Amino acid sequence: MNFRIRGLEARQFDHLFALSDAELAERGAVRRIADGPRPCRISLSDAKPGDELILVNYEHHAVSSPYRMRFAIYIRRGEETFDAIGEVPEQLRKRTLAVRGFDVSGMMTGWEIVEGTSVEAAIERQFANVEAEYLHIHFARARVLRRARRQDWISRQRPLWVSFSTKPPVLRAV
Repeated sequence: MNFRIRGLEARQFDHLFALSDAELAERGAVRRIADGPRPCRISLSDAKPGDELILVNYEHHAVSSPYRMRFAIYIRRGEETFDAIGEVPEQLRKRTLAVRGFDVSGMMTGWEIVEGTSVEAAIERQFANVEAEYLHIHFARARVLRRARRQDWISRQRPLWVSFSTKPPVLRAV
């Protein structure tokens, strides 16, 4: 199956790097210096320690359904938009992923958890459902944290949003 993977357009975020920290805060964004690998949604590569980043809230699934979604994303200064056909970026390959299919109305048609090394097979399985029009892919490495006082467990995810479409096949990182 052919597919296209495309990061977010750099142009829509360039102006943020010229803003002061106070101006970023007015927009609900913050400047960060990477202290480890942080996933840039433009280049679909990981930041290195010391890289300047902006953490901003981004609506990655703007649909009129219960599955409308937005979340915080990292963007890195000076990056070019990743755009490739049939190529999965290393950022996705080295992570556990949740692959979710959606229909034309933005309703979920299916989902699965896979290792990034097997994402092509998951894409094919999700698109085997004729109702699936596009896919979103999220980082799915669950972390389990223990709350010392309550002795209960909480699971958290770090999301990455990537969209696939069959018309034409497109993967869009958001």
